[in-house]
Amino acid sequence: MANNKKIVSLPRAVALDLLNSIFVKKRTLDQAIFTCKTFDTLPPADKGFARLLTVTVMRRAGQIDNIIQCFLRKGMPSGARDFKNILRIACAEILFLDGKAHAAVDTAVTLVEAKKLLHLKGLANAVLRRLANEGKSKLKSIPVRLNYPNWLIASWTKHYGSEKARKIFEICVQEPMLDISVKSEPSYWAKRLDGKVLENGSIRRKFSGRIENLPGYDEGAWWVQDAGATLPVQLFGKLDGANVLDVCAAPGGKTAQLLCSGANVTSIDISGVRMRRLKENLDRLGLKAELIHVDIKKWDTNKLFDFIFLDAPCSATGTIRRNPDVLIHKTYEDIQKLSVVQMEILQTVSKFVRPGGQLLYCTCSLQYEEGEAQVDHFLSKNKGFCRDPIGAHEIGNFSDAINENGDLRLLPYHLDGNAGTDGFFASRLTRK
Repeated sequence: MANNKKIVSLPRAVALDLLNSIFVKKRTLDQAIFTCKTFDTLPPADKGFARLLTVTVMRRAGQIDNIIQCFLRKGMPSGARDFKNILRIACAEILFLDGKAHAAVDTAVTLVEAKKLLHLKGLANAVLRRLANEGKSKLKSIPVRLNYPNWLIASWTKHYGSEKARKIFEICVQEPMLDISVKSEPSYWAKRLDGKVLENGSIRRKFSGRIENLPGYDEGAWWVQDAGATLPVQLFGKLDGANVLDVCAAPGGKTAQLLCSGANVTSIDISGVRMRRLKENLDRLGLKAELIHVDIKKWDTNKLFDFIFLDAPCSATGTIRRNPDVLIHKTYEDIQKLSVVQMEILQTVSKFVRPGGQLLYCTCSLQYEEGEAQVDHFLSKNKGFCRDPIGAHEIGNFSDAINENGDLRLLPYHLDGNAGTDGFFASRLTRK
């Protein structure tokens, strides 16, 4: 007798495990991948597909759940965690990844069987076949903002206006490109890496395969760094021989950028694991900095620095394209707690700036509380500092990324023609 048992799709099964880890166990994407033993057993192409399915569900969970609900007459069965995520995976594949509908439906039903949910097999088949036929038309009436928690929708609408908020909603659900910073010769490396040079000097290319296998990696010619993340360091101008303190420095992209600009850099971070990674990155690049593993709030020195770069710990809402778990795990209460930490660090490092020196406060957050409000509060308490407004000529073709106070407020759609950027805030402060 022929064996008609269907084989479970391993990439989809792994995606299911990752989603359960993220949504139920509250892990980040990186933590979920690290703890998923099956993920490492997949071939590279299957790893990429499993990850793509997972992040698409994370980015589009609001729209996906609304569409699935359209085809569930009695609602989602109670306690059906695996069933819900299996439907989400199939929906993501059909509607957002241009997958073949019949393959997505069949593999989803097979996965339902494998999870011993035989009583839901017929429901899965019926729902997904309807979704395959009607889903794209339904999607037109389901706005992209539903993928975002209400507190983020309210915050961005209040501080940026409805139109800018809409643009942020649209760009942050897209798969980002790979941005690379080079030590020199960007045009040469753009050709070698099959990418293109952006106005800020970054090289942008598609994600494909392992980063370690790309030309120039072993030689230490470049490092991965979002194009938007390169702009704050550029605000220091010429750094030849300058003494720079890089606070919250790991994993080291900005440290490398500072070193390549000619600075003498002292890098500090509270995490021992991240500092080891920073050292490994600098060793590969052939760069050297003074590395200090310490809580900056407990550190002291008699040395005064020409420049201090503070990339403060934050909600990372500007990096949602790369870190969609922010949509799932971060809350407004987190913003309030982080704001306290940011001000403590900002106050601490300000005493290490020499008179006439500069302090750059930076976050990869889109939240007003972690950017403009922090600087305003700091300046109200520290009369020995003043803003040094940023000029449009300093950041290339990003003049609309400078706010009325002369701070950098880079929004994710500011590189829209080139698939967007991470959002950043930076304010340049001078000690009188």
